[in-house]
Amino acid sequence: MEFDGAHLGAPLGDAPTRERVARSILENGPSTAAALAERLDLTAAAVRRHLDHMIAIGAIEAREPRVHGTRGRGRPAKSFALTESGRDQFDQQYDDLAVQALRFLAETGGDHAVLEFARRRVADLETHYRDIVEAQPELSPAEALARALTQGGYAASVRQGPVGEQLCQQHCPVSHVAHEFPQLCEAETEVISKLLGRHVQRLATIAHGDGVCTTCIPGPPTRGGAPTTVLSNERLSS
Repeated sequence: MEFDGAHLGAPLGDAPTRERVARSILENGPSTAAALAERLDLTAAAVRRHLDHMIAIGAIEAREPRVHGTRGRGRPAKSFALTESGRDQFDQQYDDLAVQALRFLAETGGDHAVLEFARRRVADLETHYRDIVEAQPELSPAEALARALTQGGYAASVRQGPVGEQLCQQHCPVSHVAHEFPQLCEAETEVISKLLGRHVQRLATIAHGDGVCTTCIPGPPTRGGAPTTVLSNERLSS
């Protein structure tokens, strides 16, 4: 996955830094200027200069923070997220040729054929997941899955949610194709459910315009590798 900082309208000397800023937001999700400065070892002034320019050209957008409970003194810091245009700077694994091929498959074999193709596409994820579980048994199943997805270009992480864990994918290398063919998201959700051994639910997807693909994994996290019981999968709408 390559990113051309020059596409951000940056002078030659600024392009590498703006690429680092954009990639940090891609991999970590919406971030404040202070978080970016600390993460990238830059001054706050330098980060804000780059953020202002990236907002001006439409690569990122500023978001008001969500406030839970009583608001303290001072105005909460805004976070900055990549726009669709900003995401477009990162190479997609599939292009118009893939869309045309899937359209042909849908016309000749129907939606079921597209879903079977999507399932075959994510089959390798199980192999990568098992390898990580074997090499790092201290990881929870969700953490191991996040690492396997990250290896595939999804920039995934796990965080605690209201009713369990949430698997967050900051990038989707097939989002342009999945927008037209949601079977790609459905197959991915199925394999996530299978590998974690529990029913999961997609809360948001980049393909449908959300900033992050978010999957709810209910129940407490387990450690020491994948559970042995595999629940039946339910076809979920992304």
